[in-house]
Amino acid sequence: MTFTQIHKEYDWNEIKSFIHSRTADDVAAVLNKETITETDFAVLLSPAAEKFLEPMAREASSITLRRFGRTIKIYAPIYTSNECTNSCVYCGFNRHNEIPRVTLTDAEILAEAKTIADMGIQHLLLVTGESPKVVSVSDLARTCDMLRDMFSSLSIEVFPMSTGEYTALRSSGADGLTIYQETYNRETYARVHPAGRKRNFEWRLETPDRGAEAGYRTVGIGALMGLEDFRTEEFFVGIHARYLMKQYWKTHVTVSFPRIRFAAGNFTPYELIKDKNLVQSMLALRLFLHDAGLVISTREPAGMREHLLPLGVTQMSAGSKTEPGGYNKEHDGKQFKVEDDRTVAEFCAMLRSKGYDPVMKDWDKNFLVRS
Repeated sequence: MTFTQIHKEYDWNEIKSFIHSRTADDVAAVLNKETITETDFAVLLSPAAEKFLEPMAREASSITLRRFGRTIKIYAPIYTSNECTNSCVYCGFNRHNEIPRVTLTDAEILAEAKTIADMGIQHLLLVTGESPKVVSVSDLARTCDMLRDMFSSLSIEVFPMSTGEYTALRSSGADGLTIYQETYNRETYARVHPAGRKRNFEWRLETPDRGAEAGYRTVGIGALMGLEDFRTEEFFVGIHARYLMKQYWKTHVTVSFPRIRFAAGNFTPYELIKDKNLVQSMLALRLFLHDAGLVISTREPAGMREHLLPLGVTQMSAGSKTEPGGYNKEHDGKQFKVEDDRTVAEFCAMLRSKGYDPVMKDWDKNFLVRS
């Protein structure tokens, strides 16, 4: 059964009603259990569970220490183009926004990559807007070929592709895929994606499957927090991650918790996601899925990221720029505003001061079989 079929078996409003009607007794009962079920996960996302964040945090921290130790994997994004054919109302790259449109040349990409590598980063995330005519699959393959020997790991966050296209990029050195569904509510999805290829809900929903089928060693998912009721949204993120972990056991699944940040277009979130909302989402996910990687990017401010360290996070970006060419020359063509602007060195020093080991390399490209 595909996740699209699984998704159709759930009624959004019924799940939302169940989550919002749980009691403190329901939460206490779940926290006394050794194994957390899907229903228990929904209980941990309820408003009633907000009073139990401290015991949830203690258990989440214990699980993370057992599974991952005191390590934080460090990565950075490289944006090679902000050209986009979509009209996503929340995104700075929305084709209707009047921002500088930039697509880097090969020489400019190499210059950006060298700057990132010189900061000590060995895990790179290649990001573009969704404009296949401007940056095609063959263009991405060429970029991966250029960068594969500069970094130990190369992930992509680009437009959804077929399994065959993902396989081609894997042959060029890509070993990870990040793809956010944005929202798992079909009606909301249609509203916030009024035009462009991204309107196809199911094609995007099945993208992680195609990446895993292509042999990617990591697949990252998430929902953009602020487009819907976060409690219901994170429930669907959790069951999607569980499905992927069971279906593709050779692939490591990660979950991100991106809150909407300021971007061109001045989009106002439909729901304000408070710090405690983010914390609860992360804790509930960790208690539900012990082995999932949990990712917090530079969307979050420095202080918040430090507070999240002991709560289950395993991967963080550092020194990030969200505009093409931004590592060497900043401009207004950002996807969103970065909140934690510390350098990689400053961020890693903070981690060490708190007893964490910043992992700059946990994979080697030589493990990939070139085809």
